[in-house]
Amino acid sequence: MAASPASPGVGARSCETAEQTREWMEAIAAFLGRHRPLLEAHVVNFFKDRLWETVDAEWMECLRGEPVERLLMLPSGSVQDHWPSSLQEFILTARSLVLPREQKSPQSFLPDSRVASIGTVLAQGMNTKKKHEIETLSAMVDAVARSCGAKTVVDVGSGQGYLAQALSFEYQLPVVAIDASSHHASVTNTRAERIKKHYAAKCVEKQQFTVPRTVTCHVLSSDTLAAVTLDACQDDHGQHVTKINNCTETSPQNGKPNYNVPQLVLAGLHACGDLSVNMLRVFASCEQVQALVSVGCCYNLLSEDCYADTDTCPGFPISKAAKSSKLVLGKSIRDLACQSAERWRNLTKEMALQNFDIHAFRAAFQMVLEKYFPEVSKLSPSIGRQGKALRRQRLRKVLESCSAVGKTDDLSYSNPKEQTMNTDGSLPTEPTDPEGAVRCCSSVQFTGDTYSTSGVDECHKFTLFKDFTASAFGRLGCGFVEDLHLFEIWKSVQDFTEFIGPFWCLRAALGPLVETYILLDRLLFLQEQGSAVQASLFPLFDPAMSPRNMVVVAWKLTGDTLYGMQIL
Repeated sequence: MAASPASPGVGARSCETAEQTREWMEAIAAFLGRHRPLLEAHVVNFFKDRLWETVDAEWMECLRGEPVERLLMLPSGSVQDHWPSSLQEFILTARSLVLPREQKSPQSFLPDSRVASIGTVLAQGMNTKKKHEIETLSAMVDAVARSCGAKTVVDVGSGQGYLAQALSFEYQLPVVAIDASSHHASVTNTRAERIKKHYAAKCVEKQQFTVPRTVTCHVLSSDTLAAVTLDACQDDHGQHVTKINNCTETSPQNGKPNYNVPQLVLAGLHACGDLSVNMLRVFASCEQVQALVSVGCCYNLLSEDCYADTDTCPGFPISKAAKSSKLVLGKSIRDLACQSAERWRNLTKEMALQNFDIHAFRAAFQMVLEKYFPEVSKLSPSIGRQGKALRRQRLRKVLESCSAVGKTDDLSYSNPKEQTMNTDGSLPTEPTDPEGAVRCCSSVQFTGDTYSTSGVDECHKFTLFKDFTASAFGRLGCGFVEDLHLFEIWKSVQDFTEFIGPFWCLRAALGPLVETYILLDRLLFLQEQGSAVQASLFPLFDPAMSPRNMVVVAWKLTGDTLYGMQIL
């Protein structure tokens, strides 16, 4: 019987005040510090460094026999009564320190907000996830803008202009769209003119529709973002103007009020890496920016500074309290913050097993590099996303063919001789059996929960590993390793592949915790600005559809104080 999963942060933690936020962050830092080896583990070293031995042996022995479905629930805080008490405590404590992520309606934050349904013309080019995000976030931005009396919205990292166009046409807000890509600006402009014609044709009465103004700028710092924002908003007539700015040569006059610039709201949907953090700094430093609505992403791309006494402006940490702490993340751990408990538990068994196999193949490939190409191994090479996509595509084909009797594909042959790969990862025109090749059967037994342990299955896994290796060698430009040598390495690690699933599910359970720390760091930075600034974290999107669903909302208290804001 399953024990009750932890309620994620509800009732246990609060971040209404800076002191409460600091206490929450300290609790997370202490917990992560106790599990540093698991946190720092890297897939490529799994077999080389025997990483499963860094985890409590009783935990691994317990989890190795669990069904895949239960492993996938670990990041969500689900435990079983028969598990070791220390394992249950680890899972439940980790989950209790995570921000609540269940979606809430914008009305629960701002009662007078309205969510406009995006029509087919405005939604053209959007998938279901993007449409959900744009509908919900645009409603939030509109409500915040009206509440604080802002006249213009600046969409930072606007991409193809989906958010900017929703705000312009559905909510009639003047918008400046800033993006680093001139191609994105061109797409935004063309798309906006087409949407404008559609909306104009619908209106019975004459109505002036303005399209977002686009600004192309590669934002490298908060100073750059402040400068281009103030410059673009000098003249608030809503005219369609495309600007290409040499942003590095301008500097903002943050301390001097510019009365030609209207009151602004900074908005961003999944502004990448440091861009989300630069938005926070501009909000704090620019008088004209009255409010901020930001959803971040790509934590792995954040810059990081480990020293509190430097003058740099890293993406992490940003708050004074986090800078003074001793918690260092690094790229691998920040990448872990992108893991989503909702995505893990919604994986199918087949897809989870594929992912575990890819982890095993990559770790075994590192053993090949260590032995036959040590000079390449020392460079910590990246296989690249293209290679990963190719391997997943081929592996998927094999799994599909295994479920259909009598079917074969490019990795499963009726010929008893195994087909070999060219050194560039391509398939030869005819099956061959070169010297050093390992013969094996092509048929596979697949049960749905796990792969069988028969000799046939072991041979099939080696076939997949050899395909993976050939693709990786082609990516790295390395030479060829004979099948016999690959087989020796695969046999040396095969008995430990059963630890892959439990290990990576345990590590994934720490992902939402790292993301919570990064988000609380941003919230605390805003809270450290003093009583004139109010800030909140709010779960705006459906986390199963949009894993980065937490929005940072901040506003400055003036004579016209915002009303109706609810802080978590």
